[in-house]
Amino acid sequence: MRRIFLATGLLALLFNFNCGGSGPTSTDGGPGPKEIWMENLSFVPAAKTVGVLTTITWTNKDSMDHTVTSGTPGNPDGKFASAVLAPNQTFMHTFNDVGVYPFYCSIHTFMTGSVTVE
Repeated sequence: MRRIFLATGLLALLFNFNCGGSGPTSTDGGPGPKEIWMENLSFVPAAKTVGVLTTITWTNKDSMDHTVTSGTPGNPDGKFASAVLAPNQTFMHTFNDVGVYPFYCSIHTFMTGSVTVE
């Protein structure tokens, strides 16, 4: 009986590992085409190219708070800014115009990235 229980538990674990997960992520478990993650004190990916009218979702996958602030450290440009994002919180912004949009974390100013809109 104990072996059946163990085997059933292992099968359930393998099924959840291979088929689990939710949200718009890529097949390798990374951010999807309209996502940027904050993890390991970095934006992942640090650079993204999208089309006009694309909404990007930043998700804090880290264990500490972060922000998303448009512009460069010390020079915010006021185009978009999140509140402080606790772990697992998100921020969304729709890019309406062609251009390059740098952004950074106002808490950890070494965390920088950019969105290029074509």
